[in-house]
Amino acid sequence: MSENILLPLSLLLALAMVVAAVMAVRGRRSLPIAILAAGLVSLLTSVQFLLLAAPDVAMTEAAIGSGLTTFLFFFVLGRVRGGADD
Repeated sequence: MSENILLPLSLLLALAMVVAAVMAVRGRRSLPIAILAAGLVSLLTSVQFLLLAAPDVAMTEAAIGSGLTTFLFFFVLGRVRGGADD
């Protein structure tokens, strides 16, 4: 990828990550919004890793940071709201 495009794209992704992080912090009244925003931050981080020529780290971040962690947060949120005993 060209050096001329890489810097503005990285800055745009960083700005989007900051906006998503603010949404995650301010979304404390709505936990699903906060969980989705945290997953978005992780997904954008994986794109940043991809731009920095680290595809293995990007795939790991996307799979674990964005996918598995978001799934686990929603699973636990559903269990807590459902009032399960175990």
